[in-house]
Amino acid sequence: MAEQPPDHANVIAPPPLIYAAGLLFGFLIQCAYPMNFLPRKGSRAIGLLLVGVNFLIGFSAFKAMRRAQTSVRPDTPTTTLVTTGPFQYTRNPIYLSFTLFYAGISLTANTLWPFLLLPVVLMAMNWGVIAREEHYLRQKFGQEYSQYMTRVRRWF
Repeated sequence: MAEQPPDHANVIAPPPLIYAAGLLFGFLIQCAYPMNFLPRKGSRAIGLLLVGVNFLIGFSAFKAMRRAQTSVRPDTPTTTLVTTGPFQYTRNPIYLSFTLFYAGISLTANTLWPFLLLPVVLMAMNWGVIAREEHYLRQKFGQEYSQYMTRVRRWF
């Protein structure tokens, strides 16, 4: 009897952990080799704005998923394809909000190193999380997910 594949996306790590690791590593480098990159007042204002926008997008996405009665955790089965709320504009609003939060924290602290590591974090997210989730959702929801992919962009 053939073994059934797991009913989840099989991501490399929990997404918040990937973002936290990049941010933490960037701050550690910042401690050893301090580098600021914007005027303090400007970086703080932009950073706080990004953190605020993060909460708007993130809470809206969590609310849409809760309304659809499906889990936000990629290590658990997805029961419903969510296409409402911010999911009608981006397939990954939670990861977009994590990215805005990460950039906002880096800017608020006016630290260059975490900001320079953000592309590495995004590559890890694309390869180790998003591509795996998309593969899982294509298998689970078939044509419905494929059509959703043609209508809605990955990030924004």
